[in-house]
Amino acid sequence: MVRPWRDCPIRDCGEPLLPLEPALLCLRPHPYVSLGAPYGPGSDPFRLRQGVRQRLLLAQDELQRLQPSLRLGIFDAWRPVVVQSFMVEHAFLEECRRRQLDANQPSQASRHEEVRQLVERFWAPPSSDPTTPPPHSTGAAVDLTLVSEAGMPLDMGGEIDAIGSVSEPDFYSELAHRNPDSAEAVWHERRELLASCLSVAGFVRHPNEWWHFSYGDQLWAWRTAAAEAVYGRSD
Repeated sequence: MVRPWRDCPIRDCGEPLLPLEPALLCLRPHPYVSLGAPYGPGSDPFRLRQGVRQRLLLAQDELQRLQPSLRLGIFDAWRPVVVQSFMVEHAFLEECRRRQLDANQPSQASRHEEVRQLVERFWAPPSSDPTTPPPHSTGAAVDLTLVSEAGMPLDMGGEIDAIGSVSEPDFYSELAHRNPDSAEAVWHERRELLASCLSVAGFVRHPNEWWHFSYGDQLWAWRTAAAEAVYGRSD
């Protein structure tokens, strides 16, 4: 996948990573910690840069203004590069299993490459180059969803981290337009509600993922025509 935003320059503003709890609902247990991802002792993935955290609180205020019974549910936030590498490989192996491929079989190399290209649409390369950090390693990107008053995630028509077109933000747009009373219309409306609230707070959405939003990273700089990103790698 071509990522033109990786050419955007970065001038890190130096803000610290701050915990999201208790002001925001973090969906525990954390999914990647549960998989054994190598965060290291005392590393809390539910952290974001100070300014990003403040904007996330503004997004939650906007959501509760529009839908008082709903809250934001944080799936993932800060993710060091070593965890990015772990998860890229995990996603590759899971997709191979789903397709009944042997990831260690050289004769299937061409099909492995197809899987890797698909995975790369949803998982940024685990680059150690400070000029091209994975978004979550900057503390400027967050994966999130809508949750009920009871703290239960709403059905958004696709799971976070799902590999495939169902994860595209507008996947249900046409079906929703054709049948406004359908489940697809509900899912599309929820995705748009989430995006609207985050947009009000200054975030931009990833083009392939309904759940991924960021502020101040290279994608944000590219989408908003900012001169530079204000958050670089923070691990």
